[in-house]
Amino acid sequence: MKKTTFVFPGQASQYVGMARDLFEEFDSAKEMFELASEKLRYDLADVCFNGPEEKLRQTAFTQPAVFVHSCALDMVLRENGVIPETAAGHSLGEYSALVSAGAVSFEDGIQAIAIRSRSMQNDCDQNPGTMAAVIGLEFDDVVAALKDLSGIVVPANYNSPGQVVIAGESAAVLLACDKLKEAGAKRALPIPVGGAYHSPLMEKSSDLMKEFILNQMNFTKFNFPVYSNVEAEPLSDEDRFKSALAKQISSPVLWYPTIRNMYRDGVRKFVEVGPGKVLQGLVKRSLDDPDIEIIGIDNLESLDQFLNNNAKVGSV
Repeated sequence: MKKTTFVFPGQASQYVGMARDLFEEFDSAKEMFELASEKLRYDLADVCFNGPEEKLRQTAFTQPAVFVHSCALDMVLRENGVIPETAAGHSLGEYSALVSAGAVSFEDGIQAIAIRSRSMQNDCDQNPGTMAAVIGLEFDDVVAALKDLSGIVVPANYNSPGQVVIAGESAAVLLACDKLKEAGAKRALPIPVGGAYHSPLMEKSSDLMKEFILNQMNFTKFNFPVYSNVEAEPLSDEDRFKSALAKQISSPVLWYPTIRNMYRDGVRKFVEVGPGKVLQGLVKRSLDDPDIEIIGIDNLESLDQFLNNNAKVGSV
């Protein structure tokens, strides 16, 4: 029997109007938004439903929006008896995966996201930087090409075969794009993001989250393993996951190795739970197997369709 995993998106998956239909349809989703708004000290539902887009794009608002949207969908799926064998999340999405696995409560999760989003926004404001997508070079080749460059620029995401995202100081990233194209990259283009995530420019937020995760964040028993961004392996031990999560902001997201390791471990059904389709595209580019099933659950329509196709309780 093929295994099913839930994968949870991170930043750049948000859009104005996200989760409105879930909020209106499910009391549990509405309660999540209300609890999140109380913790965040602003009306998260209003930002999600009405934007404006430039506000929703800011890290301090994006992260809670994507997290709550994903957790609301996951809760409804769980209420309908749909539970995966494993989970993973891309950067921010790792917190949604931990909530899905029962390792972290939604309340503790939104508290962590409140701290994470505000501190990362502060780093973005105080240490402006950018990111760039590199197409056509493997991770190790990118690492080698960046080694002797001046300024701060590092690999940030290993997303799929031949797709690596770099991050750092704007001038260093632009210089790196030129060098990476000389090294054989088909494309190396800056992407419009709010900061240099998963780079040394996030040092203050990384230190703050490390302190919070190791000393204040409560973990309970994992209902199923969660694949770590830092290790790309399934973990269900509290101490080991805390240690990995504490390094997450300052480490590259090993997404392609994670997908490959899921496949190695028998996963054949990938369900993206949350806004957008980014992770579905990355899975398609990462696995060449006609038996792979890739599904997205973003809104009420796709949720209903999924539940209708998986009517038997627990049959994912």
